Amino acid sequence: MRLLPMGAMAVLVEGLGDDPAAWSEAVRSLGLAGVIDVVPAARTVLIRCESRAALAAVAERLHEVPDLGASDREQRPTISVPLRYDGPDLDEVAALTGRSVDEVVSLHAAARYEVAFCGFAPGFGYLRGLPRELQLPRRRTPRTRVPAGSVAIAAEYSAVYPTDSPGGWHLLGSTDVVLFDASREPPALLSPGSVVRFEPT
Repeated sequence: MRLLPMGAMAVLVEGLGDDPAAWSEAVRSLGLAGVIDVVPAARTVLIRCESRAALAAVAERLHEVPDLGASDREQRPTISVPLRYDGPDLDEVAALTGRSVDEVVSLHAAARYEVAFCGFAPGFGYLRGLPRELQLPRRRTPRTRVPAGSVAIAAEYSAVYPTDSPGGWHLLGSTDVVLFDASREPPALLSPGSVVRFEPT
């Protein structure tokens, strides 16, 4: 584990293995005084504190963070997302991966996904767990508008676009599930560590 100062009252933690979201959850479970926010990313976690003193105290206790094993993660409740496999890139994804459309749908729908981290837009969760057979780089030319509810894949992730926005991922389908609603508590349906299953409709 390596700690990199991020200003006077935050630290970036590196060297956490392949599940920063689980490590973030474990940090929160300690109830450390003075912690304002714990934010996982793809390979790191940012910890923000309310003062320099709080940050120093937290840094001294990070070795106490418990290991959330696979059994702990398996017990998380699952968020089911109904999905119409009607995306404009479905045929292209099948061609690029050497699979039939039915095989692409079957592989994508059978996977168990976890929100690795959130970013890009409010409510946008990067879902790890995409089968290796479907992993493709982003599109060469991004779209200027991707409709809200579009379900997409890129690299090792799948995702649901929470709002209309530009995007360069491959679009497999669409859902009516609302990913972000400012009037809801919490506003975002997905958070780091959430388990997601896509249900074909």
